Amino acid sequence: MPKQLLLCWAIICSGVITYFCLTDSSNIPAVSFPSIDKIVHFCFHFGFTISWILFFKKELKGKEADDFKAYLVSFIFSVFFGITIEILQSVFTTTRAADVTDILANTIGGTTAIFTAIAFKKQINKI
Repeated sequence: MPKQLLLCWAIICSGVITYFCLTDSSNIPAVSFPSIDKIVHFCFHFGFTISWILFFKKELKGKEADDFKAYLVSFIFSVFFGITIEILQSVFTTTRAADVTDILANTIGGTTAIFTAIAFKKQINKI
């Protein structure tokens, strides 16, 4: 798969996450499910991190030594992206607030993505 397509996919995923995290929360239907917010944060950052891993692995040519760089850069990007979104929520929205437990859920999602990518390394390398 061309790296430009993987980059477009990663940017689209990032944009969708940004939109849903910064949109007025009163426009989002309420769901009565315990910790749904944290599950959503986990899933967003799992997908975010995987999409950037796919791009960076292709960008770095998939060399064994570069796998670590792809994982590390993707994880760090995910954590900083999550922190930035939380800050933006508190500064630019009136219906949302920064939440440390959201950052924790984001980080756990990113970490899980890294371990999943390592576990499915052979399949990912085929992309």
